[in-house]
Amino acid sequence: MVTKGQKINDRYEIIKSIGEGGMANVYLAYDTILDRNVAIKVLRGDLANDEKFVRRFQREALSASSLSHPNIVAMYDVGEDNGLYYIVMEYVEGKTLKQLLKKRGSLTLSEAIDIMLQLTDGMAHAHDSYIVHRDLKPQNIMIQDDGQIKITDFGIAMALNSTQLTQTNSVMGSVHYLPPEQAAGKGATIKSDIYSMGIIFYELLTGELPFKGDSAVEIALKQMKEPLPDVHKLNNDIPQSIENIILKATAKNPKNRYDDAKSMHNDLLTALNDDRINEPPYVYPYPENEVDETTKIMKPISDENEGIATPITDEKVKKSNKLIIALSIIAGVIVVALISVFFIIPALTAEKDVKVPDVSGMTVSKAEDTLEDAGLTVNSKIEEVSSEDVKKNRIIRTDPKSGSTVKEGTRVTLYKSTGVKTYELENYVNMDVNEVRKTLEDMGLEVKIQQIEPDSTTCSVIGQNLVISQSLDEGSEVKSGDDITLTVLKAITFPDWYLQTADAVTSWANNACVTVTTEYQDVTDKNMDGKIITQSRPNGSTVRNNDSVTITIGRLVESKDDDTTTTEQEGNNGNNNNNNNSNSSSNPSSQSND
Repeated sequence: MVTKGQKINDRYEIIKSIGEGGMANVYLAYDTILDRNVAIKVLRGDLANDEKFVRRFQREALSASSLSHPNIVAMYDVGEDNGLYYIVMEYVEGKTLKQLLKKRGSLTLSEAIDIMLQLTDGMAHAHDSYIVHRDLKPQNIMIQDDGQIKITDFGIAMALNSTQLTQTNSVMGSVHYLPPEQAAGKGATIKSDIYSMGIIFYELLTGELPFKGDSAVEIALKQMKEPLPDVHKLNNDIPQSIENIILKATAKNPKNRYDDAKSMHNDLLTALNDDRINEPPYVYPYPENEVDETTKIMKPISDENEGIATPITDEKVKKSNKLIIALSIIAGVIVVALISVFFIIPALTAEKDVKVPDVSGMTVSKAEDTLEDAGLTVNSKIEEVSSEDVKKNRIIRTDPKSGSTVKEGTRVTLYKSTGVKTYELENYVNMDVNEVRKTLEDMGLEVKIQQIEPDSTTCSVIGQNLVISQSLDEGSEVKSGDDITLTVLKAITFPDWYLQTADAVTSWANNACVTVTTEYQDVTDKNMDGKIITQSRPNGSTVRNNDSVTITIGRLVESKDDDTTTTEQEGNNGNNNNNNNSNSSSNPSSQSND
């Protein structure tokens, strides 16, 4: 039992379980040596106890680890730790294609073609390396949020096929995509994978599986005998050229299928061309009933009908000289074939190691020629990346990277420059200058803030934080490093208005876009009549555009007692002198000046 926090091989620390299957449990783990997250599959059940299977599984997984392609999950490590047999793979964030189909039903034509182009490209790379998957199905295809797919489970699929482990829970899921020749007990070839891809394409476009049944045996028999249901009955919008690809890939007779995944990939590339959409239906050049009619399927081993036992033939053994001669000839042919397979063919087809040349800075066509001359295959899908250093439409890098040693024929992905990334400016007037500044700096622009004095033309601007103009117009194209200047208003220093007239304040306020409110206070000193005696903001304080201030103006009043008018007036005059001195020293504005 694998638990959270457990370390496998004293290196891979288990974070959490991310999936369970009939053959293995999958965990998210942390590689403590290479400092990265990985997916680790731990074999379970009878598979881990079957010594023959484990040996083959390790051998096949190591073989699959040589694959390097953007659409194939990278396999990093294979090993055993205290009875736990595991494989360590690239961790892919996303969902399986089967989960996507359950959520969406069917996909759009463009989505399905995009997925199939990636699938056939990845499988072409595997087939070029003499690796056949044997268990292609949506459950073994991951799809990331950006739409890129990753094919998984190469090692397990190859090992399972050879041990005929029919009791696993995976059979019912696999048999829906099982080629007729495999259902008949024959070996899997490149064309077996093509059949499975055809069934997957059918399901992507229709949301349905073509062959259904209550047991694996029933479905397998339908794969062998029944024609593929008409695609147009489920989706009438599918062009004939697309249906032809499905028909050719899912032919019962392997001779009627594509010769290889690359041929299927190339057919998909041109399927929606105007001259192909309404092409005639595909006609099989060879009879479809060439599958061995003597093949019989035995009853399932398990009670749940989840397995397919090894098929047998019902040919009667004839005791005759002709049969002995025939068997002798067959035995001789087998011996010759085995010698060819194990000695002659490997010697002729042994792959050489080649170094990926540096094609950075080259045009696409020049880079393709250089890579192909080195014995490598170029991925038809070219990735695009913005760059300030590499000219537009020139190659930035490759995957695998230049200088790395790979097998001859390895598929290389090119990364092409789209040039310097540009942005289109908006109209930022009347927007908050701090928010605009952050937006522009995120684009990589050099932002300068210019402050100007407010005047009567800027009164519509509320406060000092709004942009009132920009040095580059709306719609201008800019790039990282360009300069732009944003203009805002300066804050204003409030003057000392003590003993000045209201007209002076009003004239200043109109030019500075400040609103003035006037109040009056009775005074007996005629020297303060009509003069400002208090202000709501102290001298030297800051006011902003459209702020409000209040001033208080003195208003002279006469005494009501005629007998004492003169005395009081004289007293007031005397007091006024004192008051003038007093006000001069006690006025808040004067204090602030001092």
